[in-house]
Formats: sequence, structure tokens, C-alpha cells
Amino acid sequence: MKRAKQKVYPEMILDINKLSHDGRGIASIDGKTTFVHGSLPGEKVLCKITYQHRRYNEAKAIEVITPAANRVTPACEHFGICGGCSMQHASMDSQLAFKQEVLLEQLLHFGKVAPIEVLPPLSGKSLGYRGKARLGVRYVIKKGKLLVGFREKHSNLLADIHQCPVLHSSTATLINELSQLITSLSQYEHIPQIEIAVGDKTTALVFRHLTSLPDDDYEKLRQFGKAHNLSIYLQPNPPELSYKLYPEDSNEQLSYALPAFNIEMLFHPLMFTQVNSEINPLMIKQAIQLLDLQSNDEVLDLFCGLGNFTLPIARYAKHVIGIEGSDAMVNIAKQNASHNAIHNTEFFASNLMKPDENDVWLKQQYNKILLDPPRTGAKEIIPYFTRLNTKKIVYVSCNPATLARDANELVHQQGYILKKTGIINMFPHTSHIEAMALFEK
Repeated sequence: MKRAKQKVYPEMILDINKLSHDGRGIASIDGKTTFVHGSLPGEKVLCKITYQHRRYNEAKAIEVITPAANRVTPACEHFGICGGCSMQHASMDSQLAFKQEVLLEQLLHFGKVAPIEVLPPLSGKSLGYRGKARLGVRYVIKKGKLLVGFREKHSNLLADIHQCPVLHSSTATLINELSQLITSLSQYEHIPQIEIAVGDKTTALVFRHLTSLPDDDYEKLRQFGKAHNLSIYLQPNPPELSYKLYPEDSNEQLSYALPAFNIEMLFHPLMFTQVNSEINPLMIKQAIQLLDLQSNDEVLDLFCGLGNFTLPIARYAKHVIGIEGSDAMVNIAKQNASHNAIHNTEFFASNLMKPDENDVWLKQQYNKILLDPPRTGAKEIIPYFTRLNTKKIVYVSCNPATLARDANELVHQQGYILKKTGIINMFPHTSHIEAMALFEK
């Protein structure tokens, strides 16, 4: 079967009507939806078609002829090439309004539900916020240089950047120096990525390497850590374990404080922690306010991780049980409880994507639940809520579509009311939306 010949479009001026859920401008060409990268609603832009599908077009803005009132100058010179950010051309107020609108639209569309009250957005600084990141590393023959950074937009190629203003200040301006460091290593072609993890006291860089490194490479990595006051870790291929190279001490953990709860959380650089250290305590505070914790509460914390919500909740509740799928995370959660002298918690390792109704924690009852699932949501565990006799649920979501799907189950099948919801601006300048919702019976 012959492929249909695509129409050749000249550069054209388009009117942008609205934004898609992922932050692209939407226009129409001959009745066909056209997504225009780098545009905003209300703008006239000169565009070039970059891809044609039978149902839609992709285009990029070449020139903004009539800018929107909320258009701003991007903070990063690499915006438009690097795929790390997609919305630096829009004011922060309009970014927040867009995310709140997407959240409410998806709740209505997928969940057939609307909240009684919309919470104000949780938001903080828009630059220097990112304390967790994974940077790609690749030597590009055509450029004759080694690139370190994020991928280009809609591509597997690495963007050619030399700084990143959304990264934490300890790493934001180190891109060039990291490139020079890795280029100087004998095994530079076998280092595919660097993991960044920022604690309150130090920043860690974890270098993934696919082959063993000679002593000279080790020494160069140590000297880099010393020069920039960084902890250096190495992550060989599995099943070998990651380990700390510099400083040469026995403490492999970082930490962050939650002063409002008199808590210090310990974590390994490769463990999941919240990306935005300014937003995290605000998020915890809001969750605790919504739960309206009392001294006799029995609380279940699902997808508890290292205890980021569990331990602050334990400061107010009678007893908290935390559930996580990883034994390693459960062990660090237990360590954090002990480290903070918190004794009214229990932690269990359980696969919440395949619940076992014989698990001891599922045979108890809880008057309040907090859950913070991955992007896939919590559809497998939510049907078990009917047996738990829970009156109040706080759902922390990193994907409004799965939150909406799960809200449908909670409201229309289990009889809860969606009382409140609002966005959490964990990732400024991106279309990524986190949210919090309160359900009550």
C-alpha cells in the first residue's frame, strides 16, 4: 500500500487559540488541529510545519508577530532547544493558572467530578529549585565534543548546553566543567549519565559507568569533588552496588531537614526524594492540615517512600503505618523513624500494584489515609479502601489523569466526596502537574 503523499505547507501565520495539556499552543489549518511549540493563546505566530499526522500537525514558532500579554523572556538561553523546560516563555501566574485549569478539566473529563473548593496553588521560587536530576552524557563525533545535559525537545539527542538555571545553585553552572572532566577520563565513552542529588549539607554526583575505571580516573573524580565541594559516588553496572568515592568516609547518606516537624530525613543519593526542597515542606504542611490530624487517629500512608509524610504525620496521630514496595525504602524509613526517635510508626514492604488481601496491614482499619502513588496512580489498591472504614483521604498526585481516574472510583463507586483540590508547582517552567486532593465521607 502506497503511503499517502503529505501536503507541503509553506511557512504561515497562525492564530493560537489555547494550550494543550502539555503546554503546546493549538491552532487550526484547514480544520486540522496543529500543535505549535513555543506559542501562547492569543498570539499570531509565523510557523513551520515539522510533522504531519492524519489527525494533527506539529509545528514550531519561527517568529511571534503578536505576543500574548503573559509572554516573558525565558530565563535560560537554551530554552526552545533543551527539553528540560517547556514553559519559560509564559509568566509564572499564567503557568499556575494553566496547570490548575488542566487539573480541573481532567477531573471533570476522566473522573466526572468537580471539587467543592479549589485550593490556592502551592508555589515557590522558579529557578534554582531542582535538587534531583539525571543528566545524560554522550560524546558527539559531529560536534567533536562531549555533551552533558538533558535531551533536546522530542528527541533522544542531548542538547548542547553549558548551564541550567533551574538546577540547584551547586550544579547549575557546572555543565561545561563536567564535560571537561569526563572528556579527560580514559573511559569517557562508557559514562552514560550523572545523577544529581542535593541534601541540606552537601550535593552528590553519582557517575554511572559501564566499564571499570583506572586509578587515574578515580583520582580526577576525587579532585573534582574536592574542588567543587561535592560528594562523588560511582554506580557500576548491576549487580555491583553503587558506592561513595569522595570524601572517603563511612557516611553514604545525605539528609534534609523538616524544621516545622523537628525531623531530619536521611537518604541515599539514588533513592527517590522530592525534586523541589522548598515545595516539599509546604506540601507536607498542607497534607497534614487537610487530614485534620487528631491524637487518636490511626493513619495509613501508602507509597510512603522513606517516610517523607509518615514521620510528620506521626507527630500528630496516635499511630501511622507506612507501606512501600521496596525493601530498601522500608529499611530507610525505619531508620529515619529511629533517627528521629519516633516510635508510633510501623513500615511494611508490599507491592501495591498487586495487593495481597492477606497482608496484616490490610486487615486493620484506619480513619485516615494518605497516598502518594507514582504516575500510574493507585487503581489496584483503591478498591480495598471499602474494608478499611476510612473517612478522610488525602491523595497526592503527580499525574492529573490518573488522579481523575481514581477520583471516579472513590466518588462514584465508594461514596466519597471530593472536597478540595489544587496544584503543587513542584516543577516550575514545565507542563508537569502535581496536585493534592481531599476526599471525605
